Amino acid sequence: MKFKIHRGTKEIGGSCVEVWTENTRILLDFGMPLVEKDGREFDFGKFKGLNHKELIGHGVLPDIKGLYNESAELLDGVIISHPHQDHYGLSKFIHKKVKYFLGEATHKIIEINQLFTSQEIIIENATYFEKGKVFQIGDFSITPYWADHSAFDSYSFLVEAEGKSLFYSGDFRSHGRKANAFKWFMHNAPQNVDYLLLEGTSLGREVIPFKTETEIENDLMQVFQQQDKINLIYTSGQNIDRIVSVYRACIRTNKIFVVDVYVATILKELSRFARIPFPSKDYGNLKVMFPYYTSRRLKYEGHEQILYQFKNYKITKKEISNQADKIVMIVRPSMQKDLENIAEIDGGNLIYSLWEGYMQKSGTKQFLDYLTNRNFTIHKIHTSGHADTGTLKKMVEAIKPKNLVPIHTFSSSEYQKIFTSTVIEMNDGETKEI
Repeated sequence: MKFKIHRGTKEIGGSCVEVWTENTRILLDFGMPLVEKDGREFDFGKFKGLNHKELIGHGVLPDIKGLYNESAELLDGVIISHPHQDHYGLSKFIHKKVKYFLGEATHKIIEINQLFTSQEIIIENATYFEKGKVFQIGDFSITPYWADHSAFDSYSFLVEAEGKSLFYSGDFRSHGRKANAFKWFMHNAPQNVDYLLLEGTSLGREVIPFKTETEIENDLMQVFQQQDKINLIYTSGQNIDRIVSVYRACIRTNKIFVVDVYVATILKELSRFARIPFPSKDYGNLKVMFPYYTSRRLKYEGHEQILYQFKNYKITKKEISNQADKIVMIVRPSMQKDLENIAEIDGGNLIYSLWEGYMQKSGTKQFLDYLTNRNFTIHKIHTSGHADTGTLKKMVEAIKPKNLVPIHTFSSSEYQKIFTSTVIEMNDGETKEI
């Protein structure tokens, strides 16, 4: 059994790990890079129109046999750990006959993104796994472990073959609304693992243990209690833990929670997999706003039914304006035109609930400047989707791996200082035999 980290030994994002035996080859994730080699934000736009061979030449795609072209030796399977672009975002280049293994909810989120964005990723050959249930791909036995993460339907994996084992942590934490999943893992972690590939996203930038989602909910509630102000929330529409925190804070402060049609669609579809709020008669204070650009695009592309399904829960811009002090609304930069058409909201609150690094992006900065010019007060209320150092240590202590490999981190050199296990720093493209 051998493995190779194609991308991720020295950077966050673009995760891609190949594992193989003499008879079977699989991939763990196939993500879009987040940064260039010089540290700047990765811009795929400059590579648009290039074929897979050209993208391999530019170092965007890894050179993996049987992944892009139909051949007698197609890769045996691609396993997607969760629906964040830096873990699946290059999948449109994978040959359609290659098999995917992923959670059903993950597949649903990718399909929704296909409708609402220009990502162009269609997964046709999908097999759904379930947490804790072993599945086979050729020589490999794979066990998915449910993970607490800011992405819905996230997993870690134990990969076994030929009497050897590798554990891929994926992205995880222990302070979200699925914290019990990590607690369960602490008592049920696999033992005698040969290699643990451990994410270290937070290493090098954390100071204290991260806030829990319950603490985030309390912080939100304190802001919502301010009088005579609308509250806008800038957060990811896929961060279900955060949306639940906002919803619960709205209930506790008697606010109306307004989501756009994209978030409404995410919530409705994922309500089949978990008990979460979504626009329906059961959640009377949850309303749907129809942004101009999103609605126009859906109609133009023939997806009006997506809009119509929420017509009974619609709230208009005038209705928002008339009761602005009761409104908590999720927003994003593309909704600036809509905000310009809502009166009586100047001097409100904008809760920024994303990683602070995104504030340097030009679109985000322009949006925040726009709201600042409307006398909005910016509040930063956020917690990481990734494990702090204490949680990373707990995973290592639970598994007690023979070898520990840094991945999904800019701080691989820190592992030697933090963990007592044998740390093996690898480079992208390096092959390791177990």
